[in-house]
Amino acid sequence: QVKVVESGGGLVQAGGSLRLSCTASGIIFSMYTMGWYRQAPGEQRELVATITSGGDTNYGDSIKGRFTISRDNAKNTVYLQMNSLKPEDTNVYYCNADFGTGTPLYNYWGQGTQVTVSS
Repeated sequence: QVKVVESGGGLVQAGGSLRLSCTASGIIFSMYTMGWYRQAPGEQRELVATITSGGDTNYGDSIKGRFTISRDNAKNTVYLQMNSLKPEDTNVYYCNADFGTGTPLYNYWGQGTQVTVSS
């Protein structure tokens, strides 16, 4: 059974930092592209950052220069270091594990973790 579990969300003041973690089990973690997305109620899911099995990264325009994605294959964990947080970063952050089929097959989501940034 595949499990994707996020942690590390919470309440932080504007300008502060948080680090999100996501642990995936039941998959060969090192072979998956891992990503972070965020979605507010009634909004479309937005790319935050992805990291491929080879370590290549991609970031959404709204967070470039402030957030950093990294992975530890030995721990089956992907991280999102979020610095210089803004109130508009308030959102539910979801972790994704994607094998790259281009379909929902072998594409897994976590339940999300809430990040709230106060002004």
